[in-house]
Amino acid sequence: MKIKRQKQAKKTLSFYKYNFSFREPFQILLDGTFCQAALKNKIQIKEQMPKYLMGEVQLCTTNCVLKELESLGKELYGAKIILQRFQMRNCSHLKSPLPASQCLQSMLEGNNPHHYFIASQDQELTAAVKKIPGVPLLYIILNTIVLDKPSLCSVNHVQAAQAGQLVAPDQQQNILSLKEEKGIAGNVTEKRGRKRKRKAANPNPLSCLKKKKKPGVPTPKRAEGEKKTRSRHRKRKPAGATVPHAECTPVQK
Repeated sequence: MKIKRQKQAKKTLSFYKYNFSFREPFQILLDGTFCQAALKNKIQIKEQMPKYLMGEVQLCTTNCVLKELESLGKELYGAKIILQRFQMRNCSHLKSPLPASQCLQSMLEGNNPHHYFIASQDQELTAAVKKIPGVPLLYIILNTIVLDKPSLCSVNHVQAAQAGQLVAPDQQQNILSLKEEKGIAGNVTEKRGRKRKRKAANPNPLSCLKKKKKPGVPTPKRAEGEKKTRSRHRKRKPAGATVPHAECTPVQK
């Protein structure tokens, strides 16, 4: 089961590497719910996360997440101690802290330009993250860290990029109107409508060569007016062979 889980994680990581330019060290934003689940299931995040993702990682959080854990009291004191060991990422809510889920979503604005992973057990946060293309999601199930499969939004984003359809509809209309003003749109449609005529291909040079005669005995030339005579081949009888006589049967009268 562990090998299968590792293969699936490798496949998912390659998807984000090739389509969204994720590189090591992977930056992972954690919230209090993930650290609380790791503490409950005795998971060493700092040791197991690099092994699972097969690369160097940077575990980080924000000031809003720590402020939320402080406000929740002693029940989440252990998760707060774990988060304080990780790196801090600056958010724009120092004066007026936001809830952890809203703060982490704000760190992903603009289709995740800093290539963050999100590690959380919050269902509302995970549902919101799946609507943003190019955001890997980590959570804990049955004492193990799991990297979620690419969301439908991420898959559709990649397919649209491959098909060249990432231009917004308003931008497409502006581009078409500019082309019509300059008279480019009509020429493009005409070019697409025309069929290319196939040029006559040259003959194969090897097929134009004369056939070579096989080396052999030269045939004697005939004189003019001489008819061609057929030669008959007779079977020679072996020496001493006798021809058997046909038996005569008496004629009855």
